[in-house]
Amino acid sequence: MKYKANAKVNIFLKIVGIRGEYHEIISRFVLVYNLFDELSFLPKKNDEEFELHGDFGCELEQNTIYKGYLALCRVGYEKEVKKFFNSNALHVNKKIPSFAGLGGGSSDVATFLHMVNKKLNLKLTKQELAKIGLSVGADVPFFVYGYKSANVSGIGEKVEEFEEEALSFEIFTPDIKCDTGKIYQAFRQDYKINVALANDMKKMKSRDLLSTYSDIELNDLLGVALEVEKSLESQRKKEWFFSGSGSSFFKTK
Repeated sequence: MKYKANAKVNIFLKIVGIRGEYHEIISRFVLVYNLFDELSFLPKKNDEEFELHGDFGCELEQNTIYKGYLALCRVGYEKEVKKFFNSNALHVNKKIPSFAGLGGGSSDVATFLHMVNKKLNLKLTKQELAKIGLSVGADVPFFVYGYKSANVSGIGEKVEEFEEEALSFEIFTPDIKCDTGKIYQAFRQDYKINVALANDMKKMKSRDLLSTYSDIELNDLLGVALEVEKSLESQRKKEWFFSGSGSSFFKTK
């Protein structure tokens, strides 16, 4: 059986505070239904502790799915999880671009957590899976809950479903790998916070946000991303918006 791990876009992304090494946000996450990775369990072929197949741009130790595997082991399910992966491997058909602001890695690990929870009958709630996922990445809880649209705040741990019509998106991802760490670091050098605007935005429907505000007004990271990755400027187009820390642009169909 194959499981879908959908991409997401950030309709808006406002930085509203600093919490140690983390940034507090208020953002609208919306699932993209026509762009997804596919995950499945298949019989194991080698003797690695965790056998993972897929076109990933990193070593196993840096992979979010592997970090999700380790997180499940840490919270008390090591025996069950390791027994299962003694004879099973995870295969991922990657379609979501990496380093693109579309949450591909986070969606993969959230889907993986659901798959293991169901297969091994661990009986973990979505709240418990979200807490485990947060230890892997800030965007993971959104994907765990599976809302088509949600306001996400804190460092990603607060996910509130937002009721609105489903939207369809076109996605454009230039061949530019945006370094999220560098972009957030650049933001810290000279940042301005507007909590009132962020709170106003989270009350508005996504379609209204996109018709009311410009790309730079909606995403606090776009300005610094344009400074860090100079080639991004040539990719900006009218009526296209920047997702997360990039490098993807999106528009509604």
